[in-house]
Amino acid sequence: MNDQHSTSDAAAAASEDCGCAPTPAESRAFWKDRSVTRRSALTFGALSVVALSAFGVSSGVTAAYAASYPSWDDVQNAMNNESAKAAEVTRIEGLIQSLTQRVADAQAKAVLAGEEYNAAQLAYFDAIAVAEELQSKADEQAVAADDATKKAAQLAAQLYRNGGDDTALELFFAGSADNADQLLSRLGTMDKVYQYNQTVHDNAVAARNSAQQLTDQAVVARTERDRLQQIAEQKMIEAQAAADAAQAALDEQSANLATMQAQLSALKDATATTVAGYKEGVRVAEEERKRREAAEAAAAAAGNGGGGGGVGGSPGSGGWVRPHGGHRSAGFGPRPKPCAACSGYHYGVDLANGCGAAIYAAQSGTVDYAGPRGNYGNYIRIQHGGGISSGYAHIRDGGFAVRSGSYVNSGQVIAYAGNTGASVGCHLHFEVYINGAYTNPITFLADRGVSV
Repeated sequence: MNDQHSTSDAAAAASEDCGCAPTPAESRAFWKDRSVTRRSALTFGALSVVALSAFGVSSGVTAAYAASYPSWDDVQNAMNNESAKAAEVTRIEGLIQSLTQRVADAQAKAVLAGEEYNAAQLAYFDAIAVAEELQSKADEQAVAADDATKKAAQLAAQLYRNGGDDTALELFFAGSADNADQLLSRLGTMDKVYQYNQTVHDNAVAARNSAQQLTDQAVVARTERDRLQQIAEQKMIEAQAAADAAQAALDEQSANLATMQAQLSALKDATATTVAGYKEGVRVAEEERKRREAAEAAAAAAGNGGGGGGVGGSPGSGGWVRPHGGHRSAGFGPRPKPCAACSGYHYGVDLANGCGAAIYAAQSGTVDYAGPRGNYGNYIRIQHGGGISSGYAHIRDGGFAVRSGSYVNSGQVIAYAGNTGASVGCHLHFEVYINGAYTNPITFLADRGVSV
């Protein structure tokens, strides 16, 4: 399923799915936290240049494009001449159309890059499973080989202690010369003993060879796993650059579209309404937007209880907290697919607390990805240090409260739950990674005093 930050049609579709279409407050929330380190700022700057060039936007386009926006003085002057007015109307309509198209194109590229990142990440996860399975089989065969070798050695030692073949024969023949049936029986038993000894030896050799072959295959699988991990990380960097470019285009649209629409209305107005009146309308609308955002933020902060389950943000030990309120709707491991596009192996835990409920950073750290990620929908990854990171998926469109490069504190609101990607209802899909590999987040958090 797609999870692109979309135009109004896609937003309406999202609203029908889970009642969580983006609000203006959420559309801007992605950029609220600008607390980046000098290093991350430099990195982001470098990636932005790469992103803009890679996704068809040069580093100088934004400034040049912004400089072409009309001022209210331009509108006022054009209103004094019909031909100038017509030209200005055409100019503004073209700018609006161009700006809207640029946003749509950038978002489509971000979605595509996110899908490629997700495919690469899941290929890496699959490679982890293959390598672990081969190593597990190799270990089993090594144990079997050791057991078979011990049995063969024990039989050989027993025969040696009995004095070798002659002593063994004497043992079998003793007191049996007067009973042919008993002698034949003991001869048969003797033959079976030697056959068994040979079988045990052959089994030990076969198990040892199998263990070595599986170990060799496991080494190859781990090499492939590591290669795929590098590809996934590179795809993540590219996807983040695309997401940043899309957000920059959306920000530019948000900053200029309302003004240009008001300017266009002023130019087309045949009444005596003044430019000052339209400017005042833009100012009032902006103040109303800010008021609404503040009210929505306060409501979201106040409305994040347990939802019938655990309380989001409740602390454990070592700074770890529960990343979302509500009940556990799906656990970790193999499962029946809940939807056609959903995975048959669940790499995380699902917590359901309702559409728009706050998602908290499970631990302090640095956000190194915030953007679309294929079936995961809108997704955030946080690096906590020591090789440990966490992932947060199915965030609602416009529901980011942090951006890539942001440092977040444990328990800080980073996003709002949604139904993006391959999802069957608003919830948080939460994952924990150790050195990039998945682990069971339920037991991981339980070991740190957090119940999910």
